[in-house]
Formats: sequence, C-alpha cells, structure tokens
Amino acid sequence: MKGFNKAAKAAANPGSPAILGRLSALADPIRCRALLLLSSQELTVSEICAVLQLPQSTVSRHLKVLADDGWIAVRPEGTSRFYSAAVDESDPMAHRLWDLVGDEMAGSPAAEQDQLRLESILSRRRSRSLEFFSSAAEEWAGLRRELFGTQFDLGALPALLDDDWTVGDLGCGTGAVTESLAPFVSKVIAIDASAPMLEAARQRLSTQHNVELREGELERLPVADGELDAATLMLVLHHSADPQIVLTESARALRPGGRLLLVDMLPHDRDEYRKQMGHVWLGFSEEQVVELLTAAGFERLRFRPLPPDPDAKGPTLFVVGARKKPTPSQPRTR
Repeated sequence: MKGFNKAAKAAANPGSPAILGRLSALADPIRCRALLLLSSQELTVSEICAVLQLPQSTVSRHLKVLADDGWIAVRPEGTSRFYSAAVDESDPMAHRLWDLVGDEMAGSPAAEQDQLRLESILSRRRSRSLEFFSSAAEEWAGLRRELFGTQFDLGALPALLDDDWTVGDLGCGTGAVTESLAPFVSKVIAIDASAPMLEAARQRLSTQHNVELREGELERLPVADGELDAATLMLVLHHSADPQIVLTESARALRPGGRLLLVDMLPHDRDEYRKQMGHVWLGFSEEQVVELLTAAGFERLRFRPLPPDPDAKGPTLFVVGARKKPTPSQPRTR
C-alpha cells in the first residue's frame, strides 16, 4: 500500500523532485507532533488524542495522511491498533528530512508539553500493568476509591502547615485555595484586585472566621512588611504585566524565612489565551522562574512540573517552593 501511494504520487507529478512528495505530509504541525511522539513510543489512537488534546476524528485524519505516505506503521493487537514511526530504512532522503523537521519541532513549546503529557500517559499504562499483577492490592485500592474518592489526600495535606501561621492567598479569586488553608492555620489573608471575585469569595468563606479579605493589586499588596509566614500565588502570575514586581512584593510581605508556593503554566503556544482570558505571559520556563525568584530575594528553590491530568485540556503546570532569604543576623531554619 505504501509503495502504491508513493508510486501514484510520482506518476501524478513526474517532473517534481521526490522530496516534494514527502514534504506534504510534514507540512502540518499536528502531524509533526504526532510523528515525534511515535518516533519514541508505540501508541494507540486514544493515547495520541490524550497527548495532543485533540478529538479522535482529527487525530485519525492526520494519522491516515502519515500512514498513506509511509511515515507510520499500524499494528493490530486484539481490538486495539498501535501506531509507530516507520521511516523507511532504505530511504535516506526521508531520514534526512525527518531529522531536520523533527529536531526543529522537538524544541517547540507544544512538543515539550506533549512530552510531559506522554510521560503521564505512559505512567498510567505502567500502573495498569502493575494492577494486573497485583489484583489483591487493586481490590483495596478500588474499595478506597469507592469509599473516599481520589483526592482526599490533597484535602488533608494542608494539615501539615504550622497552625500559628498567617498565610496570604495572593490573587485569591473566588477563594478555593483559602477555603482549603483556613481550617489548618491561624489566619488567611485573601487578596484580589477584583471586587466581584472578592464578593464570590466572601460568600464561599462565610463560615470561616479566620479569613480576612482585602482588595488590592499584587503589584501593591495591602499587607505590612513581614506580615505573612507563607504565601501562595496560584495561577495568577501569568496575568501580571511585571512578574518581577509581584514576586518582590510577595517577598516584602513575608517574614524572613517565610515560604512562597507558586503554581503556574509551563511555556505553551496557545496565543488565544491572551484574548480569551487576559493572559499576558504564555507560561514560564524553569530558568525564568529561578531568575525572577532569586532577584526578588528568595532562596532554596524547588521547581517541579506537576503530573498532567490526562483529562485536563490546559497546558501543563509547575510548582515551585521557595523561602525568603533571612536577615544576616538570623540563622537559617531547617
């Protein structure tokens, strides 16, 4: 079939260089992203859809183009079909072409996001394999999910916080993070520049008596110097015109040795977010975050991409923990 398709293209364009026929399949970034994935791992259609965050009809259409031109192979297994890259070993031109295109695509934000989601998909696949060989353990895990759900541990983790702390929820929105923190700390100061957001938070947090809502901008926090023991910036930094000022203000509001928890998006190429949701920054790289936090007076940085949820539609997130540098006379805490 592959030979027939190539021969048909050559017959239709007898005067064209052969490489032009191979270029057409690689002229679409989605097909290049898919081929890049399949160059390293054999995947099913549903797995490719989850990584690319595209519907099956779209992915299947692009896979057919790649298969017709000989770029990928299909292996049936039971009711499943597995796809893999299949650059013809006897076609050095195709190898050179893909080396060039693949190297260029691999450095794009979209491909880096794909790789993180692929790791999550493969981790889930490995988990299913382990579950097959650990049926007794799976019975308990299934019972626990049935009784308690899948995220009870996340709701319990804030209990590790010091109950004497005053924590700032900077850019609190409707108060979801504040709601999780308030039962476990002395006080939460929730700050947002949007009056409607604060009103929604006020209604949500009406039963929490240790929460103080303050209206103000992240660039000029309505917080005294050193008033906070810890602070969170959850998916708000990408809205700021000047992240350096926001982080410097956060450091000012923290006591020496105080902790900052920052969650935001890794670099991505979804430019439509600028108009749809007012995003100023299309994510941040680890190098950017380290540079910004260090310049703001933080140390002991711990940066980690968060495992992508295969069902989520947004870019992959990261978390970074940091501490405000102590004063020269203050010893560092463990």
